[in-house]
Amino acid sequence: MKKNKTLYRILIILGFIFINAAVVFGLSQVYAYLNTGADPASMLHLDLKRTTYYSPDVTWVSIENPGRPIDEANKRKIEQDYLDAWYVKNQAFETGNDQGIYDHFTDKARAKVRALINLNQAEQIKIKSTTLSHNITLDFYSDDGTVAILTDRNVAGVEKIYKNDAFILQRDFNNDYHIMLLLEDGFWRIRHFEKLSANEIRPSVTEIATIETTAIEGINYYPKDTPWDTFGENFDAAIIEQDFKIINDLKLNTIRVFVGYEDFGKASVAKAKLKKLQILLEKAEKANLKVMLTLFDFYGNYDIQDWTLTNKHLSAVVNSVKDYKALASWDIKNEPNLDFENRGEQRVVSWLSQTLKKLKQLDSIHPVTIGWSSPETALILEDEVDYVSYHFYKDLDGLSEAHNKIKKGTNKPIILQEMGLSTYHGLWNPLGSNEDDQAAYYAHFLEIQKRDSINYLSWTLFDFGEIPNSVAGFYPWRKHKQAYFGLIDFVGAKSKSYSIIKNR
Repeated sequence: MKKNKTLYRILIILGFIFINAAVVFGLSQVYAYLNTGADPASMLHLDLKRTTYYSPDVTWVSIENPGRPIDEANKRKIEQDYLDAWYVKNQAFETGNDQGIYDHFTDKARAKVRALINLNQAEQIKIKSTTLSHNITLDFYSDDGTVAILTDRNVAGVEKIYKNDAFILQRDFNNDYHIMLLLEDGFWRIRHFEKLSANEIRPSVTEIATIETTAIEGINYYPKDTPWDTFGENFDAAIIEQDFKIINDLKLNTIRVFVGYEDFGKASVAKAKLKKLQILLEKAEKANLKVMLTLFDFYGNYDIQDWTLTNKHLSAVVNSVKDYKALASWDIKNEPNLDFENRGEQRVVSWLSQTLKKLKQLDSIHPVTIGWSSPETALILEDEVDYVSYHFYKDLDGLSEAHNKIKKGTNKPIILQEMGLSTYHGLWNPLGSNEDDQAAYYAHFLEIQKRDSINYLSWTLFDFGEIPNSVAGFYPWRKHKQAYFGLIDFVGAKSKSYSIIKNR
């Protein structure tokens, strides 16, 4: 009996100790969480690399000034904190939350920012904005290294204005600013921020992009064993060279290739990926093939806060390959209209428009298009692209009418960028089409194509053994259908359609 009582006492004491330890630990975690939450830099992710949240183009026009010379490390610190100030201010105007303002504005400047936030909230106004480029001159840097005065000219950006959460308008801006920064507690904080002028925004003037006069007869291309991963670890230049010989055998002149946004590193584009893309273009030139490069594959955000990041990605890709002879044209995005429902048409289209402008600044020679998924959406931004593209997977009997309807709406060249017929007729689609049906489809298509002079790229060269979920979802009836559009099957056998295209 005494043993039982002793055991009970021990258990009670241990339980008491455990409960108290748990309470103390819990309180310490709450305290740590509350203190962590009070750090605006962490809340706004400003402890991350800038390329993960905000990366406008920055040019230092001059660092000559009457004060002391500035070293590279301090220049970078001023630039970092100055741009972060823009970022937190833009976030505050969008969300109404002034977290982060303390770290990047002095007391007087904070009051001005908060007054503007309060005014917008009273009027039920929300502003989503970003800057895209800055041109900074260092006017003064004090001897003690605590005061910096800048002039930032031609600050180009975009803002979208909402009232009661309803979109009102979008406008570009191009302004000059005078800025004073003070070094306090390790932060360069804005003490004075004055807009000097609002510059006239003129439509960008670029050379007219070169449009190939040769009829486009081509195919969408992925290597057989690495679909949707052309530039991955299994990239093999010898395989690509062999595939291009097959395309030559088909007497086609153009291929369409896809550059994935995340696959290439988003804003920090991987040099190894660019090198593989360059090799592909070299192989295409050797095979006398032209290449349409479709950009931003699998990108789907479009938010204005993302624009500086997508522009960084765009600049890296375009500048690395724009001088390759095989490059024929740019395709901004594959089937962006499929994101209208989830992301909103206005949001998607405004991103496309600004990306078109940016691309034309980077490369005024090669034509630009957008790969719309249907004829019904093909004329969106028709006045901004160099030629109109659409996809068509419906019954071919409606192709002529759809194509000619687009033709009536534009005087620009038109390309049927995707078309084809899957031969999958297994468990998940027992009544599907077979190889004979596909051959009949291509025979019928070529009749229409010749009659209506349609530029085209068929889908696709190979059948694929594995379709990523990101392409066709998880449902097997969708994935299996997507796997069987090829002119060559899994084991390398050429279909009847192959012969029809070759002998057209």
